[in-house]
This record gives sequence, structure tokens and C-alpha cells, in this order.
Amino acid sequence: MPVAHLQPKDYLETVVPDSTAYSREEALEYTRWLATHHYENFQVVSFLLPKELHQDFYNVYAFCRWADDLGDEIGDPRESLRLLAWWRSELEAMYHGQASHPVFVALKGTVQRHAIPIEPFDRLIRAFEQDQTVTRYRTFDDVFGYCVNSANPVGHLVLYLCGYRDAERQRLSDFTCTALQLANFWQDVTVDLQKDRVYLPLNLLEKHGYTVEQLFAHEFNPQFQSLMVEAVGVAEDLFQKGLPLVKMVNRRLSLDLDLFSRGGMQILKKIRLQNYNVLARRPHISKAERVGILIQCLPRLLPF
Repeated sequence: MPVAHLQPKDYLETVVPDSTAYSREEALEYTRWLATHHYENFQVVSFLLPKELHQDFYNVYAFCRWADDLGDEIGDPRESLRLLAWWRSELEAMYHGQASHPVFVALKGTVQRHAIPIEPFDRLIRAFEQDQTVTRYRTFDDVFGYCVNSANPVGHLVLYLCGYRDAERQRLSDFTCTALQLANFWQDVTVDLQKDRVYLPLNLLEKHGYTVEQLFAHEFNPQFQSLMVEAVGVAEDLFQKGLPLVKMVNRRLSLDLDLFSRGGMQILKKIRLQNYNVLARRPHISKAERVGILIQCLPRLLPF
């Protein structure tokens, strides 16, 4: 397997950072490979997006994939913090015209073409740093504060790539991205427990008479069910607040946004259908259901 065809953790174990020079073509091929060889609920780049934007999306995705894996796949919070600091230094170097890592060699052109500021990239790194030191959240406002860095910058990056820079679209995108993050949290409660992370607000558990100890014991009872009913409702409300954005962008992006929103809302529906018991089984969207969501959204491609 070529060195370039390695997931981040394997790459770090095989290649000394900054020791290998990549041509622009090699870097673009690497980000394209990385973006098409990792599981996602939906493809990183939809066939609906203009072809000329595909590589830019691959490049941005590769940055996010690396930052995510540096935070979650290393297994040592201190080492993750060190590597995330290195990743930030590589990001800053790219914005000063220097890039050696293949992700930044590829991303440099994307940032220049679309005039993307450093802030959304830096905020994503901050979220992964926070994951190393914060594993509990007291209130929904605390969870939302985390989403400001972990989820919302992704929406801003998509808007930048598609030519939108205004605050109103970013505000609506924030609702959708935070909702998607919450849907993912509620879907992956047990997955996060394995990392000693609890994203359900502690005061929500207390309000419904449920404890963190019961959560780690995977104890499903009426109290857990009632707190999940409320948690799902919060996410659904955010999806509804973000929906107007779908009508404020071009048709192709509109369809993609609709797909992601419907996908997130389908996860919430699946949680309801299994009686809110995400402790026994992780909600999952089947391929057939994804096709159904796509069919529901396709009318958006028709003339208004």
C-alpha cells in the first residue's frame, strides 16, 4: 500500500511528520482517497454538488478527518493534545504560505480560491482539544457551546465553498449543524460511554431522576425514556429552526442540506421507534432508508 494511502493514525506510525515532500497532485490524490475510504452516514461529496467543487470538499474533509482522528484514535489525551497542537501549527503555517503535510498542500489551494478564513478550521481543532479535557456537560447551553466549535464550523465551511458568506445563512446553518451533532450524540450514547464521555446534560438527568452511574450500567427505565424524549425534542426543534436555509441556497446545495437534515431527523425517528432505548441498540439508517430520503428530496431539483 502506498504511504499516501494511510488513515491518519497509520500515517503517523509510518511517516515522520514533515519528513515527506508531496507534490500538489499527490496531495490531491491523498485527500480524495481519504474522503472516499471512510464510513459516513452519507457520502462526503454528493453527486449533486458541482463537479468542480468535489476536490475542494475532499480537501476540507481530509482536514476534519485528521483532526478528528488525532482527538479520538490516539488513545492518550496528552498525546492527542500534543498532536492537535502540531496540527494547528501546520494550519497556521499553511495560512502563511508554507505547507508540507499532504492535507495542507491540497487544502492551500481551496482556502485561496474560496477566501476561507482560518477561524472555522481553528474552532474544529479547539473542539477536539476540549474532548480531551471535558467529558461531562452541566446544561444544554454547555453542550451548545461545544457544538459552536465541533459542528457549526463545518456548516460555515460548506457555505464558503458554495459561495455564501453572510451572517444570516451562517446562523441558520448553525441550527442545522448543532441539531445534527445532537442527533449523533443521541444515536451514539453507548459509543461515547466507551470513551467516558457523556453529552446528555447532567441537569437533564437530574431533572428526570436518572444518574450517570445508571447510564454507565446501561439501565433503561421510564426515567431514561423521559429524558430522551426531551433530548430528542431539543434536537428536532433545532432542525426546524434551520430548515429555512434550504430555500436560501442554490438547488443542488439545497438538496444536500435537505438530505442531511432529513437524515438527522430520521435518526431521531428511529430513536422514537425503539422506545428511546438507545442503550440496548444503536439506531441505524439502512441503505433502503437512505434511498427513500433521497427520493423525498429530489423534487427540490425541479424548477420552482
